[in-house]
Amino acid sequence: MRSLIFGALAAITLPMAGQAAEGTRIQVTGEIIDTWCYFSGVMGSPDAVVGSAHHTCALWCSAGGIPVGLLAEDGTVYMVLKVGEDDQTAGGDGILKLAAHTVEADGTLYQRDGLNYIVVNEVVSDLDITNQNHDDYGTVPPFSIPDSAKPQGE
Repeated sequence: MRSLIFGALAAITLPMAGQAAEGTRIQVTGEIIDTWCYFSGVMGSPDAVVGSAHHTCALWCSAGGIPVGLLAEDGTVYMVLKVGEDDQTAGGDGILKLAAHTVEADGTLYQRDGLNYIVVNEVVSDLDITNQNHDDYGTVPPFSIPDSAKPQGE
């Protein structure tokens, strides 16, 4: 009898557990970030691992499969699951051209277990790298630009 009751409960609850969360349409403006460096602090403060100072490292991390995020103007971070029709976004390579850029995005917000996820339906505008913080921080990490690529005299 007990196994019959547990079986009935499992049949009722399992379909609910597998259902996808319902999304909410949002528009958000923010910077495309490297989530590992931003959250871990491994390369410095959150102010140093964004913008022009961290652009090269953000490219490396994205190409290496580190999840890409969208840091909104209000400080909210969204994990970017997909951009437009690009099936490769989750792997990193699909949005390399947007690393450290400020974008206006139209998308669908999903929230689960306290995390924010966004499927960007459209990048409404790409404002380029607006956070010019390399004068304050140099490049983060300093070795992210090889000596052979630096202008002579640096």
